[in-house]
Amino acid sequence: MKRASLPHKVVPAVLLLFLATLGPIAGVAQELPRTTPEDAGFAQGRLELIEEILRGYVMEGELPGAVVAVLRNGAVVYEEAVGYSDVETGVPLMTDAVFRIASQTKAVVSVAVMMLQDEGALLISDPVGKHLPAFAQTTVAVPDENSGYEVVPANRPITIRDLLTHTAGISYGYGPGGDRWQEADITGWYFAHRDEPVRATVDRMAALPFQAQPGDGFVYGYATDILGALVEEVSGLQLDRFLSTRLFEPLDMRDTHFYLPPDKEDRLAAVHGHDAAGKLIRAPEGPGMNTQGQYVNGPRMSYSGGAGLLSTARDYARFLQMMLNGGNLGDARILSPASVALMTANHVGDLLGPGSGFGLGFQVRRDLGAAGQPGSVGDYGWGGAYHTTYWVDPAEQLVVVYFTQLRGPRQPDDHAKLRALVYGALSN
Repeated sequence: MKRASLPHKVVPAVLLLFLATLGPIAGVAQELPRTTPEDAGFAQGRLELIEEILRGYVMEGELPGAVVAVLRNGAVVYEEAVGYSDVETGVPLMTDAVFRIASQTKAVVSVAVMMLQDEGALLISDPVGKHLPAFAQTTVAVPDENSGYEVVPANRPITIRDLLTHTAGISYGYGPGGDRWQEADITGWYFAHRDEPVRATVDRMAALPFQAQPGDGFVYGYATDILGALVEEVSGLQLDRFLSTRLFEPLDMRDTHFYLPPDKEDRLAAVHGHDAAGKLIRAPEGPGMNTQGQYVNGPRMSYSGGAGLLSTARDYARFLQMMLNGGNLGDARILSPASVALMTANHVGDLLGPGSGFGLGFQVRRDLGAAGQPGSVGDYGWGGAYHTTYWVDPAEQLVVVYFTQLRGPRQPDDHAKLRALVYGALSN
C-alpha cells in the first residue's frame, strides 16, 4: 500500500507546531541577573569611563546619544544611556530606547536558518534553488574590456551556505550589472518603503545578474534578505511571525519588531547626521536610508531579513547571551551548541584580510595581532548602518552592545574607543 504524504510546505508548519509543545525548548527566558563590575572582574570605576567618553562625543556634536550594555558571565554589569533621543527637541535618551539596527538583523535571520537545519527542514549545503525555484539558475555580470559587462551563467548553483557567508556574489545592486538593478528599483539595504512582500522582491532579484561567481569572493549585499525569504518558504510562516514565535518570545525580546507598534513610537530614537557645516542635525522624515524611515508609518509589507529590525540594547544583549551560552537562555533552547560553534567558525579563509574571518552571520577574529585591536581570538560580532555595533567574546565571557543612530560620511572613532575601554577595565 502506498503511504500517504503531506505536501512539502505543510510538513515544516506541522513540525513547528510540534516543537512548540516540547517544554523547555519553548520556555521563556527569565530576566538576566545583575552584578557589580567589581564582582564580574572589572577594576573599580573603570567602566564609568565609558559614560565620560561618550558624553564628550555628545558635547562635541559627534553623536546624538548612545546606549551601552556590557554583560559578563551571563550578568549585566553595565547599562547606561547618554545624550539625546532627538537633539532638536532635547529629549534625553533612555536605556529602553528603540533603535533601527539595520544589518544586525542578519545575525538574527542567520540563527533562524540554523534553527531550521537543527530541525531537519533544510541543509545549509542545499542549493538555494531547491527551496526558492527562482534561484535554480542564476547569472553573473562579468566586466569586459570596453567598460561594459557580459552576462554569463553562474558556474555553479548558489548554496544556503554561500548566502550565510556572503560569498554568493550578490551585492546591494551596485557594481557590474548595476544598471539593471536600478531599473528594477532594487538597490540599497532599505526595505521599509516597499509595498510588496519580501519574497516578491527576492524573486525579482533572481532574474538580475549578480556581481561575482558563487564562492569567488566576499560580496556584501542582499544575501540575508534572500535567507529571510527562504525561512518563509521552508517554515510556511511569514518572517516576522517565525521570528516572533520562535526567537523573540522565547528569549523575551519584547521590543524587537520590523515595524514599531504605535504605543512604542515615543521610544524610537531619531536618526541624525551632519550638515555641510559639520553640525549634528536630525535627519528628515520620509522613506530612505538617510531619513527617519517608514518604521512607524508606512506600508508594513516588507520584512527585510538583511536590515529590517528595530530593537533595544536589552533585547539584543539577550539574543547574544543566548549565542554565548551555546544556544540557550534559561529554559529557552534556540540552537544546538554544534550550530553555534559552526556559526562562529571562519568559513571564508583569507577573504576578509589579515586578522578577520567570517562565519555564518558573524565576523570572527582569527589573529589578535593582525587585527590590531583589544579582544580575543574567536570573538565575533558585526554592526549596522545606523552606526550600531556589538561583539561577543567567549574567552572573556563578554557581551557588548552599543546603539546609536547616526548616518553619513562623518563617523567618530567611538567604536574603537568603546572596545579599548571595555578591555582596559578588565582586571581578571
